Amino acid sequence: MPDIVVMFFLLGLIAGLLRSDLTVPKAAYETLSLLLMLTIGLKGGMALYGNLSWQLVPELLTVMLLGGAIPLVLFPLLRKLVGLNLEDSASIAAHYGSVSAGTFAVALAYVEARELVVAPEVTLYLVAMELPAIVVGLLIYRRLQRGGPVQPTLGKLWHEAFTNQGVILLLGGVIIGVMYGPIQGAAVTDLYTGAFKAVLALFLLEMGLTAANTLRPFPWAHWRLLSFALIAPPVLALVGIAAGKALGMSEGTQVILASLTASASYIAAPVAIKGAIPKADIGLAMLASLGLTFPLNVLVGIGFYHYLIAL
Repeated sequence: MPDIVVMFFLLGLIAGLLRSDLTVPKAAYETLSLLLMLTIGLKGGMALYGNLSWQLVPELLTVMLLGGAIPLVLFPLLRKLVGLNLEDSASIAAHYGSVSAGTFAVALAYVEARELVVAPEVTLYLVAMELPAIVVGLLIYRRLQRGGPVQPTLGKLWHEAFTNQGVILLLGGVIIGVMYGPIQGAAVTDLYTGAFKAVLALFLLEMGLTAANTLRPFPWAHWRLLSFALIAPPVLALVGIAAGKALGMSEGTQVILASLTASASYIAAPVAIKGAIPKADIGLAMLASLGLTFPLNVLVGIGFYHYLIAL
């Protein structure tokens, strides 16, 4: 049986495909997103409480390199094989180098349900991959846009990435969790962490409805992009598994890293890309990342990556 939170995503997906009038109010969805990001940050911070050390630096640097390298590899494939223009190739490369907080939350629930050992710093993987991926995607676009090479302002690019509300909530939650720990902060943190699965279930219900909306009517004209959205995740997961094994990560930590490398952003990256690459079709990015890659990972991908790791 899949984790119960996955069934809420399936419920939303089926309801959306059946054209049900089921909806999650926009304000409620925004609240759920904020709660989910903050809770993930707090859980990670409390796990890191008393466990911070310089030994984390090589590991986090490797994860950052993964986040920056994936857009560089995917961009020429999207440009030449999928046949996208410069703007959409850079946009989607950034989305796939970046990560999905929703996929992370489902993967975290998956490993916790199976009592797998997970490194306390896994929440930092979200930020460590997301920021370089967005910046590299924007750098690719700025370098190749018409009119010749354009020297981007790195400070501005990093500011755009760091000031994203998801990143602020994740980092803020981690810092608060590290400062107060599970005992001193219990009066507040217990409320968030105790409701983690309930919040995740409602968030996934909305994600199911949104995914169904991107697939209706089915966009056959974009078959190359759809193929990419189904083939890229397992291939990228293998990269994450290889990195995890090279770093000597525990089984549960490898599942988290593989799920992240296989995921694509649909929260942080769209906001950053929309402002920096106005001509990019964010709908195409949503079609790939949320319409196909997210359901693939949530429904079968995470379990499959775990199977590969356990071989």
